Amino acid sequence: MIRPATVEDAYVIEKLLAELGYADTSSFISIRINELLEHPDAMLFLYELEGLPVALLSLHIIPQIALFGSFLRISYFIVEENARSLKIGSELEAFATHIAQEKGCDRIEVHCHERRKDAHRFYEQHGYVESSKYYVKQITLKRSYDAKGV
Repeated sequence: MIRPATVEDAYVIEKLLAELGYADTSSFISIRINELLEHPDAMLFLYELEGLPVALLSLHIIPQIALFGSFLRISYFIVEENARSLKIGSELEAFATHIAQEKGCDRIEVHCHERRKDAHRFYEQHGYVESSKYYVKQITLKRSYDAKGV
């Protein structure tokens, strides 16, 4: 079952993010979840198996100025390691495609670190093709989060 995530899911989301190497998000994860839930172009979903969340899907709709359609960005797509052979990823990818179509998107974009070879194969099997280079510039945050969100 795919359902919207809530702030009460912070612990399980934190655990899923840790599987991808995003450790120690506990000090700000609830704040970030609330920000995403309040953002009109962001969506956050969990996949439950027998009542337990085993996968996370974070999506963003990004309007384009030079192209007719918007695009859907998969920001985070995590399936618990012990559930990866259950076709949950395929269900979530189909779900993301459905949302993209409903929201008037003409493509889906996902960034996937070069070390995640299994994920690359998954995306290619679902019709994704490698696109342009992706550059990142790290900046120092002007705002820091504490436990109260200030």
